[in-house]
Amino acid sequence: MKRVMLTIAYDGTNYRGWQVQPNGETIEGILNRCLSELLGEDVAVTGASRTDSGVHAMGNVAVFDTKTPIPAEKIAYALNRRLPEDIRVQRSEEVDTTFHPRHIASRKTYEYRIYCAPFPMPVKRLYSHFTYVPMDVTRMQKAAAYLVGEHDFKSFCNTEAQVESTVRRIESLHVSAEGREIVIRVTGRGFLYNMVRIIAGTLMEAGRGHIEPEAVEQILAARDRQAAGPTAPACGLTLIQIEYLADERIVESKSC
Repeated sequence: MKRVMLTIAYDGTNYRGWQVQPNGETIEGILNRCLSELLGEDVAVTGASRTDSGVHAMGNVAVFDTKTPIPAEKIAYALNRRLPEDIRVQRSEEVDTTFHPRHIASRKTYEYRIYCAPFPMPVKRLYSHFTYVPMDVTRMQKAAAYLVGEHDFKSFCNTEAQVESTVRRIESLHVSAEGREIVIRVTGRGFLYNMVRIIAGTLMEAGRGHIEPEAVEQILAARDRQAAGPTAPACGLTLIQIEYLADERIVESKSC
């Protein structure tokens, strides 16, 4: 028996998120089905990030155990021939049988993209949130600065989440303009349910002038979901990469 790690990229538009659901197709469900058919055994993957419905990924991670004689690095080629074209394995490799993608210290990097223009751009619609309301990037940057570091992010967590602690650490949070797009890029050791989308929604409120950047400090202190901005739409969010920290080294998992 060996354990294989997959680095997976996908367009989440047509899926009900990562985790298997009874009422729709999911990334995890398709991987389980295609791997089971390919290897001739029942396979159930374990994912690193359970992305929501409509969220995309360039470098999510999953592992599974198998008895197959197929070399681990060859599985990506065979599996991609069975997967739909909006899901592609970027790399497959053998890892230690004790490796668990959610139980090892890691950093995750997400990007949230906002397309600002008088009218929508059709080719951007699946991968960015459209708004015709102008946004002040400088105000968004000032607001973002209050979120860097270790804080109680209860105000930035979906109320349905069941977690022991809402304390998380954001290592970096950058807001930049790329043409008509505003890109929010955040890296942290872990995120709460809907946390990045709520951060994006709150920074947009600052960019529109609906709240002052300094208000973010009070939003954190409130520890109340109602204090923060709206949850930004899923289409603008992409999981860029996961970096595993082990033995003082970082094992990156991202698209090639």
